[in-house]
Amino acid sequence: QGQLVESGGGLVQAGGSLRLSCVASGRTFRGYGTGWFRQAPGKEREFVAAISWSGGSTTYADSVKGRFTISRDNVKTTVYLQMNSLKPEDTAVYYCASSDTAIATMYGNLYHDWGQGTQVTVSS
Repeated sequence: QGQLVESGGGLVQAGGSLRLSCVASGRTFRGYGTGWFRQAPGKEREFVAAISWSGGSTTYADSVKGRFTISRDNVKTTVYLQMNSLKPEDTAVYYCASSDTAIATMYGNLYHDWGQGTQVTVSS
């Protein structure tokens, strides 16, 4: 078990950028892949991006490919999500989560620890 804490959300105009951070503590980080998911009001949670434990493998949802970049610093036990060219449809609560495996996976049922989320609002 461990804890994940997201930060970096906020209000930004369309076309702007934000960088989200996910700081992990406890046993939830070392050796595991990490993913970012989001949930907009009235919609189901959806996958955004994931990174393997080594950082050598990443995967993205088609809707964010080319605009978002996931990275990690295992010394700082932190995973980042750099979001560029933001669109109003990116508005959601963003969650980070720790995977059951070392790989980068898009399947939410393979994640065991979740953060509390950080709100991202993109105005048009």
